[in-house]
Amino acid sequence: MEKFEEATSFLGAWGRFQKTVFFLLSLGCVPSGYVGMAIVFIADIPPHHCRLSPLNSSSSLSFSLNLNLSIPLEEVKGEVTLSRCSRYKQPTEVFGDVFYTNETEGCVDGWVFSSERYSSTIITEWALVCDDSWKAPFTMTVYFLGILTGAFVSGILSDRYGRRVIFFVSAAVQTVFCLLLAASSRWEMFCVLYFLLAIGRAANYTCAFILGSELLTKKVRSCFGIIGIGFGYSLGYTLLPLFAFYIRSWRWLLVALSLPGLLYIPLWWFIPESPRWLLAQGRIKEAELIIRAAAKKNGVMAPEVIFKQEVTPLMGASPAHSQHLYTWLDLVRTSNIRNLTIITIFIWIVSSMTYYGMSLNTPNMDGDPYINCLVSGATEFLSNVCIWFVIRYTPRRFPLPFTMLLSGVLLLLIKLIPDDLSILTRVLVMVGKTGVTGAYYFLYLYSTELFPTVVRHMSLGALSMSARIGSALAPYIAFIGTFNKFLPYFLMGGATVAAGLLSLLLPETKDQELPDLIPHTKPLVQLSKLFARHSGPAECQEAEMESRSRTSLNKQT
Repeated sequence: MEKFEEATSFLGAWGRFQKTVFFLLSLGCVPSGYVGMAIVFIADIPPHHCRLSPLNSSSSLSFSLNLNLSIPLEEVKGEVTLSRCSRYKQPTEVFGDVFYTNETEGCVDGWVFSSERYSSTIITEWALVCDDSWKAPFTMTVYFLGILTGAFVSGILSDRYGRRVIFFVSAAVQTVFCLLLAASSRWEMFCVLYFLLAIGRAANYTCAFILGSELLTKKVRSCFGIIGIGFGYSLGYTLLPLFAFYIRSWRWLLVALSLPGLLYIPLWWFIPESPRWLLAQGRIKEAELIIRAAAKKNGVMAPEVIFKQEVTPLMGASPAHSQHLYTWLDLVRTSNIRNLTIITIFIWIVSSMTYYGMSLNTPNMDGDPYINCLVSGATEFLSNVCIWFVIRYTPRRFPLPFTMLLSGVLLLLIKLIPDDLSILTRVLVMVGKTGVTGAYYFLYLYSTELFPTVVRHMSLGALSMSARIGSALAPYIAFIGTFNKFLPYFLMGGATVAAGLLSLLLPETKDQELPDLIPHTKPLVQLSKLFARHSGPAECQEAEMESRSRTSLNKQT
């Protein structure tokens, strides 16, 4: 049966149409970069201490002396500073002399926040410190739960209503709720709106990836997924500290970040629907109109009949359907795929946790947080370029362990760096983040090649959901950094090294035929013989039956 690539080969691989789709969809991912990471600044915790009682503040003693006498000292990240959550109880005055006791109490009169760096954040707005300090990382957890929901819902909606429609609807949701977020009057309201914004952000990013992959040829598709989408997200991430540096109020920062979303409007007339999706819906005439418009834009002649008028959509699929209904349980049914699923889930969790943990931990690093965030975003450009060249010239088994082990070891070395070499610490952090970012992007490609066709979509769904577990843990790891600046790097470094070592067990897939059925799943390296000994008769019989089924389908095709 005629395949889509063969029917549209006359368009060429890199004409004006493909260039337009490539660059516009890449630019459409820019807001995803700065909207997702804006929490780094709008939820940053400025220096603070208890507000003094009226009696204390009206004392004849100078304010600075009164402050030192009224608030105990504590050690935070190796520095002695005023306590953030306690003060000495109200002093007593006897015959004109003020006497202080060692008894402490909470900040019953509220807090005083430093305005040196921010005029306001959600922390200062709703006093999310001390007993309410858990609310700051939980806010980011709510965001990642929204990302999980958006990734799940967008797939269902785009399969039903089309990639283009959901792409622009999700862009509108992202823009509108970013603007509404600035009008939040309570923390609870902020969390609800942030959850809805995350749904739009995830759906927008996912639909851009799918739409571009289906509109572009296979020669350009991998470049679009790593360079195009990656550069768009990285550009947004890099622009964030520039916005935040000039806009120190969290409300006005969100307003400024929402306004570029209006640029999605003119894209409606330049980005078409996916012809593949239209063919899958049996809307052949509409698909032909899009291909003819693309041919005109590329300056080539389209044949009189592009797609044959058949009932079966021209997607290269066989009309025969397997009698076996595959479920999530098939991801753990046999030894090979069970071990593959467990290891890849762990690697996805760790890579997501480390990536977002390092991104969210930039305010806790030594130095200026704006510069740290700018460098952190800029390193993603380097990560995308490096991983793109690496996967072209090396086996698939090389990039993942190399980047994970490099990142993990560098993060573990940070503890050994003297405090006076803070620049070296930042260099190690950024190089480590470059490695884990490359691994994070590479996992999408590698996982697609590891799992068989019959469960490939389910496996990517399971891996994506597991990644949200890691990203949901990331805010709490970054929160630990407000008390101990080395512990987050130790946790992330240890987990990343473990994931890198496990990735050495994954099989090679470069330039090899993609597995179609579960028995075709490649065994783990070095452990293949061990697991083969434990393969029971039932598994062998299932493998033989599925092999015969595949042979029968090939003959019918």
